[in-house]
Amino acid sequence: MKTTHLKSIAFFCISVFIASCSTKEEQKEFTIAEYEAAATHMDRSLYSLVYNQVSGTTFINNNKFIYSTTNKNGQKFLLVDAKSKTKKEAFDHQKLAEVLSKELDKEVDVNALPFRSVNLSDDLKTVNFTAFRQDFSYNLETEKLSKVTSKLKRASKNEHVSPNGKLAAYIDNYNLWVRNLETNKKTQLTFDGQQDYGYATNNAGWIKSDGAVLKWSPNSDKIATFQQDARGVGMMYLTSTNVGHPKLEAWKHPLPGDDKIFTIERVIIHLGNKPKTVRLKMDADFQRGTTTDHIANRRNELLDAQWNKEGTKFAFVSGSRDHKIANLQIADATTGNVKSIHKEEVDTYYESGVRAENWQVLFDSNEFIWYSEKTNWGHIYLYDLETKQLKNQITTGNWIVKQVKNIDEEKRQIYFVAGGKEEGNPYHNYYYSVNFDGSNLINLTPSKGTHSVTFSDDYTTFVDTYSTTTTPPISVVRNSKGEKIMDLETADISDLKAKNWQEPIEFSVKARDENTDLYGVMFLPSHYDESKKYPVLNYIYPGPQSGSVGSYGFKPVWRDFQAAAELGFVVVAVDAMGTPMRSKSFHDAYYGNMGDNGLPDNITAIKQLAQKYKGMDIERVGIWGHSGGGFASTRAVFAYPYFYDVAVSGSGNHDNRNYEADWGEKWQGLLIDGNLEGKVDGTTNYDGQANQLVAKDLKGKLLITHGSVDNNVHPSNTMLVVEALIKANKDFDMILFPNQRHGYGNMTNYMTRRRWDYFVTHLLHAKPAKGFEIK
Repeated sequence: MKTTHLKSIAFFCISVFIASCSTKEEQKEFTIAEYEAAATHMDRSLYSLVYNQVSGTTFINNNKFIYSTTNKNGQKFLLVDAKSKTKKEAFDHQKLAEVLSKELDKEVDVNALPFRSVNLSDDLKTVNFTAFRQDFSYNLETEKLSKVTSKLKRASKNEHVSPNGKLAAYIDNYNLWVRNLETNKKTQLTFDGQQDYGYATNNAGWIKSDGAVLKWSPNSDKIATFQQDARGVGMMYLTSTNVGHPKLEAWKHPLPGDDKIFTIERVIIHLGNKPKTVRLKMDADFQRGTTTDHIANRRNELLDAQWNKEGTKFAFVSGSRDHKIANLQIADATTGNVKSIHKEEVDTYYESGVRAENWQVLFDSNEFIWYSEKTNWGHIYLYDLETKQLKNQITTGNWIVKQVKNIDEEKRQIYFVAGGKEEGNPYHNYYYSVNFDGSNLINLTPSKGTHSVTFSDDYTTFVDTYSTTTTPPISVVRNSKGEKIMDLETADISDLKAKNWQEPIEFSVKARDENTDLYGVMFLPSHYDESKKYPVLNYIYPGPQSGSVGSYGFKPVWRDFQAAAELGFVVVAVDAMGTPMRSKSFHDAYYGNMGDNGLPDNITAIKQLAQKYKGMDIERVGIWGHSGGGFASTRAVFAYPYFYDVAVSGSGNHDNRNYEADWGEKWQGLLIDGNLEGKVDGTTNYDGQANQLVAKDLKGKLLITHGSVDNNVHPSNTMLVVEALIKANKDFDMILFPNQRHGYGNMTNYMTRRRWDYFVTHLLHAKPAKGFEIK
């Protein structure tokens, strides 16, 4: 006993001595200058140092087009004749600047004309442009400048303008109206709309606006829309932070497992002297889309909807609540009769493309094109509209059609974007053409990289701009066979490099299964020294609707990745299994198990990279992300504490039972109460994804943040985790941003600085720069 006691005293003395010695070691403290130097790598002004890029391309006819480009001297507009393979200035920039200066009574810089794009008349004699919210027309022969005043009144952001430009549809008191943009006359179209049962209502729970959701007929005489039934749907609440009584924000917002969610009753409204509403003869649809968890795009246009050119028939896709069934249907606009054309049912979720619907009914040829991943790869198929039988598979192979861009029914050709067909990075976008029967598949953009294209009206000529993560944009003109006609511009990044711009390192590693290829980008400090050790920062966005990297094209600024690296880190972003734009099985990797978040792939990727880049210290690893990335980064320090030491989590959807119904029910499945399966423990199939249920396992450092009025991911998601951490007696840090939405608005820079400080403190074990502020 005595000997043991003496050993304890000796050990205590040695420990105290070591501790006292370690406190005398100087701890690094960052200077404001070091932080400022890092911040220059995320300065948006770096974009202006990429010269000779092509933008604002506008075809005048099928062989001529105009575009703008900026060099070190300023912006120029150029006219190209693809037939003669020539380009020249589209007009006398000096003369136009002088005339415009006189008209506006202010100095106009010839190298910075106050507009980004122009249109030339077909005879090439008139330049049309908009400057300072005024439309102008400039005659190149007479050098006369004229203001262009339209008879049409401007539409508001919540109005939906008809194809002929003369009418604007909008919602007033739950009913749909149209306003004549020439006379300003307003006409009420529906009369039975009421609260929670209104027409064209733009509310998906997580996103909402006052704009009307609808689809105009081509000849502007009909509107396809719906009456949204939100009666009985649960409410969501937020309150402001202010002196005095807080303002309450309340809206309908269904959650997974709710008995009542949004449904829509489809209608077609006939305009004219006496408007009438034809209600489609079908059951109410679930408010579901084939490409998104909303049924409207940013222009408030109704998705999964198509008119025939006469406006007599309306095609649409109905989806089941769990997204597993997609039903193509066609309605008669006059009678409201509905006919089912094609139905596909899948085990997980049906999607009709990558952020674009790739189905289309070809009314003139009595056919339809359908998108399916039934071979494990997304491809397009041609069907007979009358017999509903498959005529042929149009595309095939171990690659994916992403977006159909144009269907030429006369030539029976399809133009589309695809990935994975060419060697190299499968996330690079290439453009192709193919015949309806699947023959004559042509890669229109053969140069290596990710491509963006502007076609002429007849698709015989196009401008092709391509780049990689390390190669700046190159623009060329090509013909319908993909052959290069002429060079346009090659971007100049010499000034960007002079600012210490660092190339990202694009990599490919193996996934958790040791077989599947993963891709991502890595950022090393400009002062990287292989003999030193740098903690690793893992940026994550798990999807499932997108990945961590985004485009693999050229960017002068990749978020704040390089800025964070400059502080002494290696930054890694990986597109893990469970994200889109690969095979169906790749995308489905953690269907029904959202708590996976692709984290096993992120871990294995970092370990493989560390074998090559010896400076990576995988004993010190941090992770951060926002929204889905906040969900994932928090899960990382709960489930993988042996690998992740520090997490900064922003606005995470930590339990999708508290997030919008469509999201969770698409990726996790319909909520199933364990009691319904004979269990008595109250568990559900959503328990495995709920971060608060594993919060007790936190071992590292966690900074968790949220906006107090986040109407996308409700703050309750974070508070559930906070409550669980407190009950488990865990130490953590938290920032609640008052009156901020899902993004932190004017507090974003503060959040970025706090994230840097957190990683500097807990991974570099250094002191952050005092008083630094991101401008």
